[in-house]
Amino acid sequence: MCAKGWEETDSETDWDFHWAEREWVYEVFDSMHLESWQRLNHFRNGKELCRKDLLIKNLKKHKRQLEKDGQYEEATQFDFFPVTFNLPREYALFVEEFKRQGGLWIMKPIGSAQGKGIFMFSKLSEISDWRTDYRFKPGAKEKDVEAYVVQRYINNPYLVGGKKFDLRLYVMVSSFSPLVVSLYRSGFARFSNTRYNSDPGEISNAFMHLTNVAIQKVSERSE
Repeated sequence: MCAKGWEETDSETDWDFHWAEREWVYEVFDSMHLESWQRLNHFRNGKELCRKDLLIKNLKKHKRQLEKDGQYEEATQFDFFPVTFNLPREYALFVEEFKRQGGLWIMKPIGSAQGKGIFMFSKLSEISDWRTDYRFKPGAKEKDVEAYVVQRYINNPYLVGGKKFDLRLYVMVSSFSPLVVSLYRSGFARFSNTRYNSDPGEISNAFMHLTNVAIQKVSERSE
């Protein structure tokens, strides 16, 4: 017997609340019927918002739908993310944009964390090794190529003390329709270990450009 009268069960279907790993939810419960009273700690198909490539796909899709419905003013509010493409599927579109605008770009694996696999570049020739390493060749099957998102890099970021940072805030979404969100009062900030500058020669300096703790904790510099 648990607190407040709850009882633990071994049943796969007869339960009121199930605390499960996210991947388990994706693999099992996304295709399983739930009764109206049953609750999970994750929403079904949450990767549509939590995976980089699917998030940008849905943001673009929603903006297009707003424009299609004539809600142009609301559609203009979707300018909070940089120009982004999903690779390899949108590689041709990316190259077209790159040749038109150039500039500094950043690539990120769609499903990795802790800054793994992220790199920056300013010339198409600088991703030739990536194209070779990940078998990005004509005729290659998309499922055989590691997917990335590529984004125009924001080279004039907001800084605190001359350093890049990000905020980690915690929210609980108890409903999508209607949308009900509770914001936890406390959060924290993560900072880069090196002061930021836009020198093109520093684009490979992860300690300047990325705020991931897994990267910053191995830096030998401290300012």
